[in-house]
Amino acid sequence: MVNRLAQSQSLYLRKHSENPIDWWPWCDEALETARSQNKPIFLSIGYSSCHWCTVMEGEAFSDIAIAEYMNSHFIAIKVDREERPDIDSIYMQTLQMMTGQGGWPLNVFLTPDDKVTFYGGTYFPVEPRYGRPGFLEVLQAIRRFYDTEKGKLESFKSEILGNLQQSAMLSPGTAELSREVFQKGLGSNTAIIASSNRAPSFPMMPYAELALRGIRFNFDESEHDARQACTQRGLDLALGGIYDHVAGGFHRYTVDDTWTVPHFEKMLYDNGQIVEYLANLWSAGIQEPAFETAIAGTVEWLKREMTATTGYFYAAQDADSFNNSQEVEPEEGVFYVWTYSELEQLLTAEELAEVEQQFTVSRAGNFEGKNVLQRRHSDKLSETVETALAKLFAVRYGGNPDTVKTFPPARNNQEAKNDSWPGRIPAVTDTKMIVAWNSLMISGLARAAQVFGNLEYLELAVKAADFILDNQWIDGRFHRLNYDGETAVMAQSEDYALFVKALLDLHQGSLSLVTGSDKWLQKAVEVQTEFDEFLWSVELGGYYNTASDNSGDLLVRERSYTDNATPAANGIAIASLVRLALLDQNLEFLDRAEQGLQAFSGIIQDAPQACPSLISALDWYQHSTLIRTTPELIPGLISQYYPTAVFLIEADLPEGVVGLVCECLTCKEPAKSREQLLAEIQKSQTRV
Repeated sequence: MVNRLAQSQSLYLRKHSENPIDWWPWCDEALETARSQNKPIFLSIGYSSCHWCTVMEGEAFSDIAIAEYMNSHFIAIKVDREERPDIDSIYMQTLQMMTGQGGWPLNVFLTPDDKVTFYGGTYFPVEPRYGRPGFLEVLQAIRRFYDTEKGKLESFKSEILGNLQQSAMLSPGTAELSREVFQKGLGSNTAIIASSNRAPSFPMMPYAELALRGIRFNFDESEHDARQACTQRGLDLALGGIYDHVAGGFHRYTVDDTWTVPHFEKMLYDNGQIVEYLANLWSAGIQEPAFETAIAGTVEWLKREMTATTGYFYAAQDADSFNNSQEVEPEEGVFYVWTYSELEQLLTAEELAEVEQQFTVSRAGNFEGKNVLQRRHSDKLSETVETALAKLFAVRYGGNPDTVKTFPPARNNQEAKNDSWPGRIPAVTDTKMIVAWNSLMISGLARAAQVFGNLEYLELAVKAADFILDNQWIDGRFHRLNYDGETAVMAQSEDYALFVKALLDLHQGSLSLVTGSDKWLQKAVEVQTEFDEFLWSVELGGYYNTASDNSGDLLVRERSYTDNATPAANGIAIASLVRLALLDQNLEFLDRAEQGLQAFSGIIQDAPQACPSLISALDWYQHSTLIRTTPELIPGLISQYYPTAVFLIEADLPEGVVGLVCECLTCKEPAKSREQLLAEIQKSQTRV
């Protein structure tokens, strides 16, 4: 018998539809039922490709005794964090207040009258293990506390709510956001990227992006070499087991500090950011062959497995998959790893010997007796190794890379087990379209197109952007999700911010490869106007996570400024406001950027390590550069690394002039040679 989640559009929620727990989706009816029955709310938040979410679904949430107690004493609500990041953000923050840490699955208990957290955790096992109590024991203790300790409950609730409201207000700083503040922020975030001896190892792309900006300065105070740190992060990504060397695409993170064994899910948001970062490394002159290989391989994976026929990109692929159709539960990583005996059978002696030279392959393996491929060197791969990788690809996909250009997604476990696959059973793909994540991929493709002069990359990005423009507005309002043609959920700040950035990146990418770039600038202005109308905080400055008419079910209206696996909306939005001011010649955008920076100036000054995207926005504000030049010079300039520059084609330059460099409200002397233009751009980018 299925529960209420069976009809959900969310793959994550549908995965719980056969649980004996009487799950509700987040809705007014569920919240009112909790109030009327005076039952505490058990709120469980996760996402479809989350490994430990899958484990808990198969264990605690499938246990009859736990379900009977839960159904009698709680109202259980399931939320897909990819649908409602605003809900996830609030309750993750409450868990971190209580325990000092967080993660998914996020499981918190709320009072029914006001939805305030009074207990929480992440993974709960059925029986006590891993130093954690059994889940039924937890449920009984929490219900006992709720019924008998009303005084303590109210005191605890009051403290949590007060801290949450204070955090949401975020008093602005008073000091000027000076060059010294920027330098401090740059140094502290570069130090984070340079400290690579930690496990697990995450890409942390907002931090890497900011650190890369530092290579153009000669700041003496930092003990870390920004160029070296950024190069190493690129090598860790492109050579490590976090990258799928057989078929392309990056996994979410590695469990070790050597970048060897990944958590095997592949998230679109990571891949978009990493493609952009590796392209920027290349444009900055750090041209390791492995970077270009990883970008090309990721685009092939994107085209083959992650692109809908209508042009948008799917959200994610699971870490777990089935060895065979008789298995009850999938296993982590089985689609991606190799036993040594398999390699001996599939490869010639020469191929295996060279693979062992180039990759960390051994009889013992590096993951539960099997091998995750990790490269030892960044040189271009030999033909022998390429042939060997193509053979491994064929085992997975049932054909070689030249013939398997598209590979249909397994949309759920039943499809994965029951469909006839020509190779291994693939991991489940979450095929929903998320605007924010598509935008990150559009930006990555647009930048790679500029750097490598690759029109195909740009065309992929254009198709995805056109899908969003054509399908994600209902009654004049922007929406976040699309499920096989059905638009859903009002857009949040990250959707607006990242899509505006993507449109501006397409505008810049189109200058050197195709015509029609004005369309993208016009659309960016239109989306920004709607963003300003519904999410800008007039009183505090900065952008709320949710629209003014779509936040009534939330404890507080947050303004996201902390970077995590994805960049914070306000940092991206403020940087785009500066770009819009330059490109659209509208100083109202610049005024708003200044107000936004001031709103978050306190956190920028006091905790820059929490907000690298805001430091990047400050970089844009302090070093913004507009370059007007000829169509002939654009390709050679735009492919270089000028992180706070935007370009416009100028058809009416005076005779003998090749370009004009402007710094916000001031333009420099017209450049009469390419050398002079380059010198002026470089000087403007540093403002020493």
